[in-house]
Amino acid sequence: MLHLASKSPRRLELLRQLGLDPGLLDLDVPEQRQPGEPPEDYVSRVAREKAGAGLLKVMSSPQAVVLGADTEVVLGDTVYGKPTDAADAARMLAELSGRTHRVITCVWLVSAGREEHATSISDVRFAELTGPQIEAYVASGEAFGKAGAYGIQGRAAAFIAHLSGSHSSVMGLPLHETAVLLRKFQLLP
Repeated sequence: MLHLASKSPRRLELLRQLGLDPGLLDLDVPEQRQPGEPPEDYVSRVAREKAGAGLLKVMSSPQAVVLGADTEVVLGDTVYGKPTDAADAARMLAELSGRTHRVITCVWLVSAGREEHATSISDVRFAELTGPQIEAYVASGEAFGKAGAYGIQGRAAAFIAHLSGSHSSVMGLPLHETAVLLRKFQLLP
């Protein structure tokens, strides 16, 4: 049985698009980047830690497979996680305005005897955003709980001038890469 080690409704929605209905695991895994840790390594480590923590919760089920994922917005060497408040969200959006950033998503599948992972990197170019646009978006509440203070599946889609990569990865789960991993575990035909 597949379990999702995430509180993200978007990841659950994306897995359901693949025809799966995973068990949900509510975990609290710290997301703290280590000094000098490259962004890709950080995203992979956090995703692996989520999957591993989830597996510990379901070890009594020998057929359990746990999916852990992490998504971060990266500009240069700066990793933009979830904003802490409205001012933090507005700062992030202002810094991303008119620039191209990377969205890195790493997915880990783990079971009692196996681990597999995949990483998806997408380039996203934001249009120039005005102060009122940023204020209105932050006031909508959509900026919270999302890396980089935006969700591509909502109002922020209007900010995206160009996307090179995976739309579903920017949402939080690259469907192609995830399907390949799920097939390796014989969870998809």
